[in-house]
Amino acid sequence: MGNNKITKRSDDYSEWYLDVVRSADLAEHSPVKGCMIIKPYGYAIWELIQKYINELFKKSGVKNMYFPLFIPESYIKKESKHVEGFAPEIAVVTYAGGKKLEEPLVVRPTSETIIGESFSKWVHSYRDLPIVINQWANVVRWELRTRFFLRTSEFLWQEGHTAHASKKEADERALEMIEVYRKFAEEYASMYVFVGKKSESEKFAGADVSYTIESMMQDGKALQAGTSHMLGQNFAKAFSIRFMNENKESEYVWQTSWGLSTRIIGGIIMMHSDDDGLVLPPKLAPISVVIIPILKKDEDINRKLLDLSSNIENMLNDICDIHDIVIDMDTDKRVGEKLYEWEKKGVPVRIEIGEKELSDGAVSIFRRDTKEKNIVAINGIRSYVDNLLIDIQSNLYIRSKKLADENTIEVSSFDEFKDALSKDSKFVYIPWCGRPECEENVKELTKASTRCFPLDQKGYNHESKCVICSEKSVGNVIFARSY
Repeated sequence: MGNNKITKRSDDYSEWYLDVVRSADLAEHSPVKGCMIIKPYGYAIWELIQKYINELFKKSGVKNMYFPLFIPESYIKKESKHVEGFAPEIAVVTYAGGKKLEEPLVVRPTSETIIGESFSKWVHSYRDLPIVINQWANVVRWELRTRFFLRTSEFLWQEGHTAHASKKEADERALEMIEVYRKFAEEYASMYVFVGKKSESEKFAGADVSYTIESMMQDGKALQAGTSHMLGQNFAKAFSIRFMNENKESEYVWQTSWGLSTRIIGGIIMMHSDDDGLVLPPKLAPISVVIIPILKKDEDINRKLLDLSSNIENMLNDICDIHDIVIDMDTDKRVGEKLYEWEKKGVPVRIEIGEKELSDGAVSIFRRDTKEKNIVAINGIRSYVDNLLIDIQSNLYIRSKKLADENTIEVSSFDEFKDALSKDSKFVYIPWCGRPECEENVKELTKASTRCFPLDQKGYNHESKCVICSEKSVGNVIFARSY
């Protein structure tokens, strides 16, 4: 079942994270360096993510389909900014079928190019637009420094792609999809996020504008949890995606793309977990409730314990819906071992039933987020657990927002700025000039980068100067160290 010992966050945050992944049995290393094997419990979290995101997508008119893993190298090279941005991470197949290939094939790092080629065949008239599609797929970006879920050479994700007749429609779609990601992060993953626009140097290769959701982890670093890109007409021009408008004039389409990956699982782990292991928001917990009958040597008592456990499971089935309820009847482990095992796996609610509970007509109910335990009468279990799951989901979000609120600061001088990023990891919110050279200077001094210009620029003073270089600012931005 994985490593029993979990390093304390205060001792070594990176090792703590790896210990949580291992102890919850979420993933393990693959024989290929930089890749991972996602184990059943880890993949069950991903399946729930897929389920809820698919529901949100379909409400906004998205249709799922699939494109090939291999992309002709010539396609990648058609969009110069795109190939430049991905060049160091691209894996290329040159030999297959027992011979050297006439044209090398790129293992997809993302699919804008092959989808652009398909769009050029599908689009002829304004009547063919808009196209709004998504695929759930794996991609390969050859990473040098990897960590389970957060950064691996191969990872799972969804990538959405659209084509529109006007810039206005594409702009609206790009913003609509970043709002979908915000909704998912906050309402399902219980992660408070900053929604904003990326700087020129941080935006997606080949995009006009990139939007992002950024979340603060417990160590104060930022995690980019999802992105949406307004691609403009860059790929349309590279792949000649043209349509005849209502005036019978030929135009290039306007495109967007957007994606969220298994990295969000890493964010959920780092956001909510503690020194005793994984903590999961109920909506994304494969197992919502574990019932532990404390079995004895008395068969009559054990039968009553198991009957009550089964009755409670039936009471809770409709509350937990697609999430599992497990009755732990393992007789090879001591009770203490069972309790800790389920704690490490982050199951939101644990119900313990022993001989005393049988005689009292009540059970002990433990909540994983706060570790509080209460005695609840059997006839009140259903409503109690229903409300408890809602409260855990809400409490994890409140904790996430509190962390961000307490560690996001505004500064008025460069010395304060450097001090804030050097001593502790924080989100530092400042007026900024937007110049790449200014940003590069900060990276060299502090290892921090711009995370986003928050879309909400309330209170921004248009007369303000950049805190770093004193040039005229173009907006308020968040700087932070990141994963």
